[in-house]
Amino acid sequence: MKFLIEGEEEIGSPNLGKFCEDHKEMLKADIILVSDTSMIARDIPSITTGLRGLAYWEVAVTGPDRDLHSGLYGGAVANPLNELCKLIARMTDDHNRITIPGFYDDVAEVSDTERIQLAENPFDEVKYKEAIQVVQLQGEEGYSTNERTGIRPTFDVCGLWGGYTGSGSKTILPSRAYAKISCRLVPNQNHEKISLLFKNYFESIAPKSVSVAVTVHHGGQGYLFPIDHPAYLAAEKAYLKVFGKIPVPVRSGGSIPIIATFEKVLGIKTILMGFGLSSDAIHSPNENFYLENFFNGIKSVIQFYHYYSQEA
Repeated sequence: MKFLIEGEEEIGSPNLGKFCEDHKEMLKADIILVSDTSMIARDIPSITTGLRGLAYWEVAVTGPDRDLHSGLYGGAVANPLNELCKLIARMTDDHNRITIPGFYDDVAEVSDTERIQLAENPFDEVKYKEAIQVVQLQGEEGYSTNERTGIRPTFDVCGLWGGYTGSGSKTILPSRAYAKISCRLVPNQNHEKISLLFKNYFESIAPKSVSVAVTVHHGGQGYLFPIDHPAYLAAEKAYLKVFGKIPVPVRSGGSIPIIATFEKVLGIKTILMGFGLSSDAIHSPNENFYLENFFNGIKSVIQFYHYYSQEA
């Protein structure tokens, strides 16, 4: 057994890929096991068979060389914040499809058979909305909620700022505006290609009254794991032994970019045996982990090694 531990996952693991390249011989293995995924519910174990890829950018829109008085200049000089919002609005259409030319060219369409299988996964839309306190869900037309988060790409503004944000009021026309933007990608989409498509399109549609600069940040490829692989069959038995139920295969909406790198560089598949729950509030101030799943996770991984030694 070999343990590989690193602390840069949230910034795209910028050094781990090179480490793998430099230590291929040392990292030889039959299978990689990662537990950075979740289960459908406490009483419904699941194995993640797919991850979405990721592309991430920072955008800067610049107008005048300094903040201006919005009364003296407003209406005559372009407001970078206004223009940034207009540009972002043009990235999706009324059907919530992404408008970047060529964006969908390489999207792997999921078969009707697999969509039927995905629809069999337990999902309570009412509880889903209640858990995050929203009244209505929204997404690409023609797809269910699970399909939107598992098999379709997305476009999201992760942060937006500029101008005066202090207490009270200050009537200015800001000099600059910024946004952090990401796309979740699906298998067959290359994050480097998508990064370039977005950058070229976003900069090309900007009005001449402002200047736009797009900086490409980290990204990663999507990932698929076959359910007939010996490691999947071993994991399935392990979950059944510990949780008393056969796990459901699911595709996650999240991204773990290094997983695709492992396969590309080391030639090894990764089995994703996660034990998180929707109630864990991941990436939120009160992030937590259910203790029962923590201990059941330990038991399941032990059982996995036992069964994998028989399957492989």
